[in-house]
Amino acid sequence: MQFAKNYETVFILTPVLSDVQMKDTVEKFRKVLVDNGAEMIHEENWGLRKLAYPIGHKNTGFYQLFEFKADTQLIATLETEYRRDERVLRFLVIALDKHAVDYNDRKRKGLVGRRNQPQIQEEQA
Repeated sequence: MQFAKNYETVFILTPVLSDVQMKDTVEKFRKVLVDNGAEMIHEENWGLRKLAYPIGHKNTGFYQLFEFKADTQLIATLETEYRRDERVLRFLVIALDKHAVDYNDRKRKGLVGRRNQPQIQEEQA
């Protein structure tokens, strides 16, 4: 068994999919990870968002994020699956260092991010 590392992947699905098709596609990639021994840590559906630039004449896409722990060999398998699926417009897989893992953990607990901003605004008022 290879050394397991923490990873984060974000992929953008084409906006022409129905809700059911989008959920099926997300489930397909979740299954690729779990079936190959990945430990799912966190996942977020960011929903339909505007793209920074058009991709294939599309201006929006469904964004999905997975944070997981897996062997390094699994990443090649996951990226191959992304490339084979025509519903995926773009994808990115990032290996997380200890600082990123700590940041994501604190973010999930609500210790960083937008939650702290209203308190600062109230103090200024």
